[in-house]
Amino acid sequence: MDDRLRLSVVILTKNEEARIARCLESVRWADEIVVVDGMSTDRTVEICRRFGARVIAHPFEGSFAQERNLGMEHAQGDWVLQIDADDVVTPEFRMAVERMLRHRPSHVAFKFRRKSYLLSRFMRYGGWDHYLPNLVRRDAVRYEGIVHERPVIRGTLGVLEAAIEHHPCESLGAFLNRHNRYTSLAAVELRRTQGLMDETAIRRQLISKTRKTWWKTYVKKQGWREGLHGLVFSLFYAGIEAVKWAKYWESCRG
Repeated sequence: MDDRLRLSVVILTKNEEARIARCLESVRWADEIVVVDGMSTDRTVEICRRFGARVIAHPFEGSFAQERNLGMEHAQGDWVLQIDADDVVTPEFRMAVERMLRHRPSHVAFKFRRKSYLLSRFMRYGGWDHYLPNLVRRDAVRYEGIVHERPVIRGTLGVLEAAIEHHPCESLGAFLNRHNRYTSLAAVELRRTQGLMDETAIRRQLISKTRKTWWKTYVKKQGWREGLHGLVFSLFYAGIEAVKWAKYWESCRG
């Protein structure tokens, strides 16, 4: 008898018609695909259903953790792989997951590498090639957080030695549009956790956090080794940190 555990894939979407088919094609092998869609107005839902995905329409309420938990509630698999519309699951990753499902691990979650690409270039340096703890046992994990949601794990975390591909930035305009939304959410989270700070404190944080982000991505994480890609990446990420604190400052003034 095949005692392999069942896998559900949960994908968060909103107006992703240009990228979602590639993502869905890479996870056709899963037992179930659940899409939590933020009320797309393009062909995203149509494409998802064409691939056999179950679509849960849910207006975004300001928390990606809420979206991931909603997907878990509707999933029926023993394990859940949480990904985004700009992710692509590689054949090597599929093989590693299949082995895990057949061996019934004692861990309740696994982290795996997420290889990110900037304008079609794999960014080995700069801190974008990192681990993501998003392969989880459905009954033992919940997510918390607004922008950078994280799983709260009731058990141990293992490591899956395989990687998925992440293609969030196929144009710089798309990169900026994406992070304009994220910085607004991050500013809300700052307001919730920090309350109202005075302008002197905000100025200090804005300058220091922006400078540290550039230093971390370009120097400490060796983004300079990626050439102009690395320089643009580090400057953009430092700018995102600045915009986040500027939006927080704006909310405090209001």
